[in-house]
Amino acid sequence: MPPTPASILKETFGYDTFRPLQREVIENVLNKRDSLAVMPTGGGKSLCYQIPALLFDGLTVVVSPLIALMKDQVEQMRAAGVPALFLNSTLSPEAYAKNMDYVRRGETKLLYVAPETLLSQRIFDLLATLKVDCFTIDEAHCISEWGHDFRPEYRQLAEARRRFPGAVCLALTATATPRVRTDIKASLGFTASNEFVASFNRENLYIEVAPKSDAPIQTTRFLERFKDQSGIIYCFSRKQVDELAEYLARKGHSVRPYHAGLEDDVRRRNQEAFIRDDAQIIVATIAFGMGINKPNVRFVIHYDLPKSIEGYYQEIGRAGRDGLPAHCLLLYSYSDVAKLKYFINDKEGEERRAAVQHLDAIVRYAEDDRNCRRKPLLTYFGEPYTVSNCKNCDNCNAEPPTLEDITIPAQKFLSCVKRTGERFGAGHVIEVLLGSNNEKVLRYEHEKLSTHGIGRELTQKQWMHLARQLARMGYLNQESEFQVLSLTPKAMEALRSRAKILGQLQEVEERASKKANQAELEYNHALFALLRTKRKELADEAGVPPYVIFSDRTLVEMAAYYPQTEARLLEISGVGQVKARQYGGAFLTLIQNYCQKHKLQEKERPSSGRRKAGGKKSDAGRRYVFVGEAYNAGEGLRSLMERYAVTAGTIIDHLVRFAAAGNTLRNSDDFQSLTSVSPMLQNAVFEAFDEVGTDFLKPAFDRLNGAVNYEDLKILRLIYLSREK
Repeated sequence: MPPTPASILKETFGYDTFRPLQREVIENVLNKRDSLAVMPTGGGKSLCYQIPALLFDGLTVVVSPLIALMKDQVEQMRAAGVPALFLNSTLSPEAYAKNMDYVRRGETKLLYVAPETLLSQRIFDLLATLKVDCFTIDEAHCISEWGHDFRPEYRQLAEARRRFPGAVCLALTATATPRVRTDIKASLGFTASNEFVASFNRENLYIEVAPKSDAPIQTTRFLERFKDQSGIIYCFSRKQVDELAEYLARKGHSVRPYHAGLEDDVRRRNQEAFIRDDAQIIVATIAFGMGINKPNVRFVIHYDLPKSIEGYYQEIGRAGRDGLPAHCLLLYSYSDVAKLKYFINDKEGEERRAAVQHLDAIVRYAEDDRNCRRKPLLTYFGEPYTVSNCKNCDNCNAEPPTLEDITIPAQKFLSCVKRTGERFGAGHVIEVLLGSNNEKVLRYEHEKLSTHGIGRELTQKQWMHLARQLARMGYLNQESEFQVLSLTPKAMEALRSRAKILGQLQEVEERASKKANQAELEYNHALFALLRTKRKELADEAGVPPYVIFSDRTLVEMAAYYPQTEARLLEISGVGQVKARQYGGAFLTLIQNYCQKHKLQEKERPSSGRRKAGGKKSDAGRRYVFVGEAYNAGEGLRSLMERYAVTAGTIIDHLVRFAAAGNTLRNSDDFQSLTSVSPMLQNAVFEAFDEVGTDFLKPAFDRLNGAVNYEDLKILRLIYLSREK
């Protein structure tokens, strides 16, 4: 049977199902219809040309501006058994000529090139001798002057299309507004409307904005939740990058800096260390990230306010590309806004107006503590979002804020806006309220206003917080690049009627929030750590990043289902035929030895469709099983409490269920430290359990006339169950 997109997806890449729109784009390309595909970072754009490349007779040429990404993609393709090469300036003349010979002989299916490389006569002459079936243009937003990363050389790619009329063209990008998409199609001469736009909603990202108070301490506290995990911290300036990287290194974190001020060799080594998991954290300016295809970034911190929503979305998109939960934290302070405004003031004309609009949008986003974080992000890219609660951002998971009556200070502020002529921004209005006699106040004679000095009961920071709330609630308009405030009809009515206004005078430093809704497969964390170590060993031997061997998602499934044979290993997501042959033996041996040592049994992967006798699902997905197995593997009670964010009593309940199900608990002597009941009374409890059983505690409590409380009975029941085997 000839190969199909679905068979290649499984056998070569190890995936059971396509992601949204992948199948449609692939079929369109195979039918030689020019296509524009807009998919979010981590949405699986690469497979949209990699699978057709393996089905076409001829060559697929991939144009990318990102040299680091070319090398990364080629390494991943070769690891999956796909013949792929790149031609760019990093190759020596000998290696360049050698790769050209491979292409000339038809020994590669995928050729990655930079736009300027493709447009050279040397490469045109090479490709003229071959059958070129597909031109893929990655980062296609670079074509558009309206895009955030316009590159003039991309405009010339239409010339390549004219030279190879038999090749279908696929344009790919992760960030394109409707205006940019129209420009891309016009520039490439797409005649059909074959446009595929996937949802920009990255559901696995937990999105949070927190007031910045003591940023270094806030950052270190956050990092405690992500020990030995990869993450990116974005800073505004090179100086901030260096200072924070040095601070975190002193605190014992595995961290490297990255910015344009470093020597090229240092910057390259730091990036390579991060990609290869030799350093867990990279502290960087926005110069870092383009072309980084590291799938296991578990967090992104914005230490400073980004310049725009578009840049922010692109940067948080570097987290969780493997589909596993990731956390995106933005630390926000008004001093960051002032800093960005200072630099905007150096701009002129249209550039300045655009910068002000971008800043306004990100400030409104950061200060909105009531609405779902996803709505403004998705709306920006033209995607309607009507879900009232995404269950995976700080606003949707926060307890309702406590509101107070702010009518009097609100009236003072609105009145001052009116009396100063509705011609000034919030900063000047606040100076008047605080009774300032600075040059600007005196120049306009605002020291003579009745509102001068009537607001000394609040600080400048509190007034600014109040002003932003009033704008958000519809009492103030904020217009022009100078942020001039004016009153809305709603504000005029509120002043006349003295309508009650509710809000907050103080920024909330720590918001009470419910647990994030991060649906995560339960897996054995101790085994996962061993699998990561083995992956790193194999990656270092092969000279490739660890994720080229297997992604974190693949290792998580191995640690959840304990495959014992190559056939079962091939059922794991991300394990294709070539990788199973090349690396499967090493991982299977590790899993088999671990399971034998800890008396663990292989578990069925739900997608396999198999059921246990009687049609019931396996216990594999039940938390108590994983808690019991983790405890037996050496994970302590405190660690389990932190991982699941529960009390000791909840963990004990899980362990009781695990023991009651017939499983042996090792290290049961550890539980003795949790109870102060005397040995004599403990024996009396065990005798009571012998007589009345352990299903319920009340019979034992009554038999002992309440001599032992229920908390101690829970612990003693656990000791009893673990000892009786």
